[in-house]
Amino acid sequence: MSTADRFREAVDNRDLSSLDGLFTEDIRLYSPVKFTPFEGKPMVLGLFGVLLRTFEDFRYVGDHTGTAQTSADGTSAPSAVLLFRATVNGKEIHGIDLLHFDDDGRIKEFTVMVRPQSAVHALGEAVLAGLVADGLAPAPAAAPIATPTHP
Repeated sequence: MSTADRFREAVDNRDLSSLDGLFTEDIRLYSPVKFTPFEGKPMVLGLFGVLLRTFEDFRYVGDHTGTAQTSADGTSAPSAVLLFRATVNGKEIHGIDLLHFDDDGRIKEFTVMVRPQSAVHALGEAVLAGLVADGLAPAPAAAPIATPTHP
């Protein structure tokens, strides 16, 4: 069974412990809601814990394999694209997971792309709330209250 198949099975079963052995220690996960990647196995596993709770009706609907250039170092690596559908806070999401593998077949880079924009926004809010609740991210600062200025 390929790493992509084992990953898909772990996600389908919401089995976080099975994901642990599939990731490299220095895995990088590129999210559609954050500019910089999530880095390192502990952070990425924490993020998956949030994602597995956040997505409703998550299901993979297709896959493609081949090679692709990684974001981290620009090298070509064996890769798999897993197409998915899910719902977050009533918003239907269409997306892909792009997995890049190291020489041992473990996932070293992971990129998530989703559409439409309203679903990206709903996903971002839900994931941030989950990361804050799990102590993996600081609570966002409250927006300052605008005060009128007088000449």
